[in-house]
Amino acid sequence: MSILPWRRTTAPPVLPKDGTGTGQAPVVLHEQIPSHIPSVFFTARIDGTWCSKKTETPDHSHPAALARHHLRERAADVLGRYSVLHPDAAQDAANAALTSWASHPAGLESSGTVQLSISPGDRDLAEEHLRRQRAIDLDHEDERRRLAHLQQVLADPDLRKVWWIAKFPDRPNELPSLTAQLDGLPLPHQAGGDDIRSDIRHFTDRLVDALHTPQQREIFLKVLAQTLHTLGHHDLHTTATRWQTLNEPGSALA
Repeated sequence: MSILPWRRTTAPPVLPKDGTGTGQAPVVLHEQIPSHIPSVFFTARIDGTWCSKKTETPDHSHPAALARHHLRERAADVLGRYSVLHPDAAQDAANAALTSWASHPAGLESSGTVQLSISPGDRDLAEEHLRRQRAIDLDHEDERRRLAHLQQVLADPDLRKVWWIAKFPDRPNELPSLTAQLDGLPLPHQAGGDDIRSDIRHFTDRLVDALHTPQQREIFLKVLAQTLHTLGHHDLHTTATRWQTLNEPGSALA
């Protein structure tokens, strides 16, 4: 597959015949540059230009070679972040990086444009890599959902008991040991949900389960009512006080 070349609006100026001064000279590179998959390559043609910032001969004995080196490095830095399956985006990004003048040691500046193509073999390798990566991602997502479901079962005392009996019907005596080890296991976080509300609901369920006697409920409601009064939440304080009255000895709910 061949990508249309990046078109220059003006031809690059040419270095003066004596090779000195601040004129410009063209360089051309034909490179195999790695994509974001190191073993898959872009085929790149780089049309570059270099010039000396000094009036005398550049310090480097082969300024064109130095210019090619820096153009090659700049192109590789950009193309290494792209897939050969997205050549237009890769070419645009490479041209955006190379068209501006960049200064280098030895008193040189360089700029260039990039034209990309991709061989059928490299495209096939990239497509195979993408298929494998998608398969791995699907496996990871399936495993994450399986573990989240198991966590939800084990965090719920009732579901945990049913799960254990169904899975190990001949080992009911080992359930208390499992329950002790799972003490404090939270429910899995729901994507996009309110984690704070979920945690509070889970905590409240566990708290209510722990209040087995009327005396425990009475102590809890007294503390809750006093706390709400201190915080200034009078409507909630009234509700907590009413619950406390309903649970006092002699009430219908005591």
